[in-house]
Amino acid sequence: MSDLSLHHPADVTTEARPARIALTTLILGLTAVLLLAPLAAVFAEAFRQGPMAFLAAISTPDAQSAIRLTLTISALALPLNAAVGLAAAWAIAKFDFRGKAVLISLIDLPFSVSPVVAGLSLVLLFGSSGWLGAWLALHDLRIVFALPGLLLATLFVTFPFIARELIPVMSEQGRSEEEAALTLGATGWYMFRTVTLPNVRWALLYGVLLCNARAMGEFGAVAVISGKIRGQTTTMPILIEMLYNEYLSVAAFSMAALLASLALLTLVLKTLMEWRHADLLSATRRH
Repeated sequence: MSDLSLHHPADVTTEARPARIALTTLILGLTAVLLLAPLAAVFAEAFRQGPMAFLAAISTPDAQSAIRLTLTISALALPLNAAVGLAAAWAIAKFDFRGKAVLISLIDLPFSVSPVVAGLSLVLLFGSSGWLGAWLALHDLRIVFALPGLLLATLFVTFPFIARELIPVMSEQGRSEEEAALTLGATGWYMFRTVTLPNVRWALLYGVLLCNARAMGEFGAVAVISGKIRGQTTTMPILIEMLYNEYLSVAAFSMAALLASLALLTLVLKTLMEWRHADLLSATRRH
């Protein structure tokens, strides 16, 4: 009998204590240097001149406009992405059809295409000299340098998040419950509302949180298609860049701190959901 068989299986797979300590220290150090230190610096600079300077910076008309625009885009993008993500995940997980692999690849496309390229593509399509520019001008419709263009850019970069969270869950659940409901006489909509949706509600919420975080922080695609019109098409990330380039560091860092706070709130909600519903969310990690 081999000497290896005399050892407990854990002895083969478990790292030695010094190695675990070294790896843990390395990860904590990198986290502190790459994440916590920059975040602390942002808040320190934002409050360098006191809370009143921070409140004054986020209360200017430009700042208020950027905050409203960012929240509006997120509020519009989330339900649209949720509806399309649900439909895409439902089609991929529950049905077999030609082009299924192509559809999955298209869902992942925003992960591989630069947001700047996506924004430029929208400008070339909907701009005044674009393919649809003449038709839009004829009907007095404005996409580029307006809210619709910013929304389209945000939808593109955030599209995969909800669908990619739902597809593994729906695939693992299979079709048996839906088929049983239909056999008992349930309509398609009633079956979807009472069987499918409750089974994926936590994965859907998880995807919505990720989508919201990306929607609020998107810069590249939105910067290209917005035209950076101050007070009209400047979202919070764009305004931060503009303020910093104008050497208004306190105002720039104040807006950055506010945006970081919104992101941290999303992270807290995500962590709480993972903690309270770990068993229901575990399926989203299985690919």
